[in-house]
Amino acid sequence: MFTVKLDDGTIVKVKSKYNLGFISDADLFRHVKETLGRLTQNVDLKLFEKNVVDPIKLTIESHAYGKTAKEVVEQEIARQLGKTLENAVGDFHQKIFKYIKGWSVPSDGVDIINDAGTVFCEMKNKHNTMNSGSADKVFDKLHGVVIANPKATAYLILVVAKKSCDEPWLVAGRTLPPNKAKRLRKISIDRFYALATGDEMAFLKLCQVVGKVIDDVLSACPASKFKNTVLKELSARDPDLLRGLFMSSFSTYNGFGDFHVIK
Repeated sequence: MFTVKLDDGTIVKVKSKYNLGFISDADLFRHVKETLGRLTQNVDLKLFEKNVVDPIKLTIESHAYGKTAKEVVEQEIARQLGKTLENAVGDFHQKIFKYIKGWSVPSDGVDIINDAGTVFCEMKNKHNTMNSGSADKVFDKLHGVVIANPKATAYLILVVAKKSCDEPWLVAGRTLPPNKAKRLRKISIDRFYALATGDEMAFLKLCQVVGKVIDDVLSACPASKFKNTVLKELSARDPDLLRGLFMSSFSTYNGFGDFHVIK
């Protein structure tokens, strides 16, 4: 068991032990709680419909893919939450390093830096999320680092890479002198955790316990639990969920005062 003092001064007791070694149990708990706090935690009908629901899209999805109205509404809720979730996941991967000895997360500049000022990192969640323009910008930023500091190594960290790697980052048409090319690198997150912590299995160990930590946070801090009243509110407005969405989106359109779904 360990105790954690939260930002509001509350002290919670947690029965689990995570034993990652490179981060304390309390700091890992705190980090996961901070990540959950960045998610949308309450979704009601007002918020759901604020994002402009297209009932025709949901109808096509329901009929074409054999889904119930409830299933397509739940999927639409998940889609709306997706952007916030992606940002929170990015913060999870980046900001955990503020808890790891020898590393920090600057407020500007690069995403992660070591305390010695010799390793500078930019992080991307997936290898395919950068188009050529954004990749060039990151490349130029890291190139500037290795040019300005002959002792620095700059890394593009990929969380979901094509494969485990630690290699020079080669970009078509962007040749660098050999002494600089070897210091501008592309690295998968498992290799970066190994570099940052000295533990070859550090990322594996984190992946194995992260679900448990989330469950512990939700158990110890019920206010962090996700609440969703959309389906309940939709059903109360109209038992036919899709008809209710049509009426909500198109109530002022010609003839929709007498709208009904033909079955």
